Amino acid sequence: MDGVARVSDGDSFRLGDERIRLLGLDAPELSQQCDTQTGNQWPCGRAARNRMADLLASGPVTCQPDGRDQYGRLLATCRIQGQDIAATMVAEGLAIASGDYWRQEADARRDRLGIWAGSFETPRYWRDDRARPQTLFGWFDGFWR
Repeated sequence: MDGVARVSDGDSFRLGDERIRLLGLDAPELSQQCDTQTGNQWPCGRAARNRMADLLASGPVTCQPDGRDQYGRLLATCRIQGQDIAATMVAEGLAIASGDYWRQEADARRDRLGIWAGSFETPRYWRDDRARPQTLFGWFDGFWR
């Protein structure tokens, strides 16, 4: 599957009518903030999305599908001009590895790139901390906590 893609966030995009979630990484959520070494915050989620947009604008995307996630998105490994998009995002410190990109993450950590330049909450924990209640009862429960 290939074509011109439109960014959604730092680890997903649309390719035609298909929603694609890249395998092997987890990028900060769009509204997520990260801390610099000095404790200032920066919009790491937007930075990840913007870098993904730059990558997607550089040429047609070719994806190798590998199933679907619980949200119906196609899980895939994708490339632009032979360059693995997920590997690039992890190598630049704009996503954490959750698959085969451990070497790229180790290099980004060592070089203190992107999110590794300061501190951050992993995207998974950030999402869990901000989960939206799914029912009226869940909303009341969340409100009282």
